[in-house]
Amino acid sequence: MSSENGQGEGGVEGAPPEQLAFIRESVRQAKAPRAKPRTWRGAALAKELPVARVLVDKGVLHLDRYFDYAVPEELDAEAQPGVRVRVRFGAGRHRVRDGRREGGGLIDGFLVERRAESDYAGPLAALAQVVSPEPVLSEELLGLARAVADRYAGSLADVLQLAVPPRSARAEQRPSPEPLSAPGVPDAGSWARYERGGGFLEALASGGAPRAVWNALPGADAWSDELARAVVATLASGRGALVVLPDGRAVARVDAALTSLLGEGRHAVLTADAGPEKRYQEWLAVRRGSVRAVVGTRAAMFAPVQDLGLVAIWDDGDDSHSELHAPQPHAREVLLLRAAQDKCAFLLGSWSCTVEAAQLVESGWAGPLVAAREQVRGAAPLVRTVGDGDLARDEAARAARLPSLAWQVVRDALRTGPVLVQVPRRGYVPRMACAQCRAPARCRHCAGPMEAQDAGALRCGWCGREEGAWHCPECGSFRLRAQVVGARRTAEELGRAFPAVPVRTSGREHVLDTVPGAPALVVSTPGAEPVAEGGYAAALLLDGWAMLGRPDLRAGEDALRRWIAASALVRPQGDGGTVVVVAEPTLRPVQALVRWDPVGHAVRELGERAELGFPPVSRMAAVTGPGEAVVEFLEAVELPREAQVLGPVPVPVTAAGGPRRVGAPPPGEHWDRALIRVPPGRGAALAAALKAAQAARMAKGGGEAVRVRVDPPDIG
Repeated sequence: MSSENGQGEGGVEGAPPEQLAFIRESVRQAKAPRAKPRTWRGAALAKELPVARVLVDKGVLHLDRYFDYAVPEELDAEAQPGVRVRVRFGAGRHRVRDGRREGGGLIDGFLVERRAESDYAGPLAALAQVVSPEPVLSEELLGLARAVADRYAGSLADVLQLAVPPRSARAEQRPSPEPLSAPGVPDAGSWARYERGGGFLEALASGGAPRAVWNALPGADAWSDELARAVVATLASGRGALVVLPDGRAVARVDAALTSLLGEGRHAVLTADAGPEKRYQEWLAVRRGSVRAVVGTRAAMFAPVQDLGLVAIWDDGDDSHSELHAPQPHAREVLLLRAAQDKCAFLLGSWSCTVEAAQLVESGWAGPLVAAREQVRGAAPLVRTVGDGDLARDEAARAARLPSLAWQVVRDALRTGPVLVQVPRRGYVPRMACAQCRAPARCRHCAGPMEAQDAGALRCGWCGREEGAWHCPECGSFRLRAQVVGARRTAEELGRAFPAVPVRTSGREHVLDTVPGAPALVVSTPGAEPVAEGGYAAALLLDGWAMLGRPDLRAGEDALRRWIAASALVRPQGDGGTVVVVAEPTLRPVQALVRWDPVGHAVRELGERAELGFPPVSRMAAVTGPGEAVVEFLEAVELPREAQVLGPVPVPVTAAGGPRRVGAPPPGEHWDRALIRVPPGRGAALAAALKAAQAARMAKGGGEAVRVRVDPPDIG
């Protein structure tokens, strides 16, 4: 036995004296041990309201209800409605001791209510622990979460995971600042450009609840200042305001505009970029009433603003407003629920106009907030088109991707400022199509898309096989053209065409916020366009047919929205601003861009969808999964009498190693999808039926899972 294991001199069990001294000093400096969750055997219960109604954080539909627990007397003071608790869940009736149920695993939950008696006749387990005495779940937030869960056929626990951020003990220990007094009523500013802009601000400042769909005039900075003035007007009435924006860049602009009007400390910014602790600290300041204005991305749609007077959303057609986690609510719909629940004002703003926004106006629920046509023409750039006929006659367009008209516009615009070039996709490798009939080039082995590599060789994007002698099976042509060319490849081509001009790129990997007003070419993917100082001198919208040709109901609406978002950053026509769009000029979205009339386009789309019974006129849900599982689900669900089932039809197989969209099947698996639609007014019944069927399926266990999504964004 070594001296390290044997009995040493001057120590106990071999520990040297200096080690014992170190241990004693460590024990003296250590904090009191934190109490662990208990089973409270034999502990006295609270004398008043000894039953706690708890929502457990399980997130499964068949457990989407409250569970009763006993409140030990020692937890009576802290166990108040709204606090986070830990409970033991899953113990059976056979594990009862001294009249208390014991056992089960520890899980988190929220204490919803204290009651005198329980509806459950059997023995109750006791609360194991009050995690924090901070009440984070108010009655208003609970009601909103329940409404969202019911609308989207989801569980309340899943919605609360989106609504209440994770706890940070250090953030809870910090006191929130004292609330500041209400600011003064702001002047109308650039709201005066709109026919009812001044009246909208006056209604907010006087405590009213106007509801408007706002079609903003072109301009990089005006919209953020106008949103900020709407928030200040609401604060002036003594109420709170909430603004939801699509990304961090938009949040930064509205944040700067609010700081300029109000100063520091009057609003909170809720984004994921701030980090968990900082975000929770800001959220607590809002929950405690220290701050009454919130600006943030989609997670802020549940922000617990006290005395809510205004909810606003910018660019509701942006994909980022749709939550990726179950039950996948859309920020616009959540804010509509909040406006109805809190009877507050509602503002939906965008340079473009979605069909859902047009429906709000057509139904009379909201009023239009638009500018006169003279104002629109004065603020918008000149829009010119290049169609297929022009490209066929253009020798430069056949040899390169830049038509002669676009080349001339770029050359002239670079004398006075930067030029924006919008490309539908990022990257370098283009997908190819037949140059004669434009049929997509497919691999002979797996039917995957053919891509042109850097050296010009054709290679399948799915199986990787190279193709040296491709010819079109439709027309027999041997010539190929780029179907969609990425931003990096476009930047290289433009750099060769204009060698003396710097070229910048903005996309997923590196998104630019601003660029100088000096001459430059800025190549960007949709949604990543940086703001130019003084505005762009011109913009090129390339490969417009690629966005219009997507097999989706929203293809035209989405293409117009992305075109207008880029064109709004260009100088007005009076200052020489020009936009060239490469797309067939007779198509409706292109005509709407030329006239700068997104509202008219949305109204016509709404009329067509009403005739066809498509959303948003009808309510729709998608059921996706393995074919047999989808059929079993449809046979089991008790749909409303008016429901129509479309399908099931196969879902495109996800290629191994490629990007996987949210909700898509695992790589290589063959799934089917069925669409279920109901007429207006029956959406709640459809969601309830789908939720009940899914809950019954989960409770039985076994079988392959199916995914249910209400209001799917892509319906083909």
